[in-house]
Amino acid sequence: MAAPTPKQAPPAPPTDADGHELRMSIMGHLVELRNRVTWAFLAFVIGAVIGFAVAGPVLEYLITPYSDLFPETGRELIVLGPTGAIVTYLRVSLLVGGIIAVPMATYQVMAFIVPGLTRKEKRYVMLSVPGVAVLFVAGVAFSWVILMPPAITFLEGFQDGIFAAQWEAGQYITFVTALLFWMGVAFQTPLVFFMLSLLGVVGARALMRSWRIAIVTAAVAAAFITPTVDPVNMGLVMGPLLVLYAFSIVLAAIGWRIGGHHKKWDG
Repeated sequence: MAAPTPKQAPPAPPTDADGHELRMSIMGHLVELRNRVTWAFLAFVIGAVIGFAVAGPVLEYLITPYSDLFPETGRELIVLGPTGAIVTYLRVSLLVGGIIAVPMATYQVMAFIVPGLTRKEKRYVMLSVPGVAVLFVAGVAFSWVILMPPAITFLEGFQDGIFAAQWEAGQYITFVTALLFWMGVAFQTPLVFFMLSLLGVVGARALMRSWRIAIVTAAVAAAFITPTVDPVNMGLVMGPLLVLYAFSIVLAAIGWRIGGHHKKWDG
């Protein structure tokens, strides 16, 4: 009689980079993702409520360039339609809410991906979270202080012998808030590349080889962000974007080494 075949041991459960077992199912990941998105959305709602409370002073501050150009009209913008004022007010509230929610939203994204990283990578990722808020505020401040004055002056003085500039509130605030927001987003580029290099997606050498693509991308992004098409204002946007790309290469080199990917080919 043949001897019974010994039972095979069950396969070992998958582990993360630190050797911890990964027991969460796909459904568990989806539930966690839902919870993370919910917390980020709640942060945005709370920020929007705060923004609604302070939108008045913020709105007055945002129209400062307009009132400086048109002192004869005081501090008032033209509103076309019965809902123009409230829509403009709500747009400013949402902008403030988005700025307030940036740190919490970033934390939720980081917390979702951190379990798959090593302990060393987790530390660097969580330390980079405050940098998101700092870079966003830096982008907004750059846009307001450096980019906004020449852009407003150019738009107001363009063909002034033909056009009489009287700006409508909704269009003006949309233009200002979009410019501030997207420059704040653009300033996140170094941290994005740092995270990608930490995960082994892209390294510094690949970024350096892609400098031509970076220039073209910066030009397209500048054309999208800047409100004008003149080379001066586009240059004001392109310059910082290219500096940010150079800084991204430095951070990518650091992240690539922290992630231990320097031992393999950097594609």
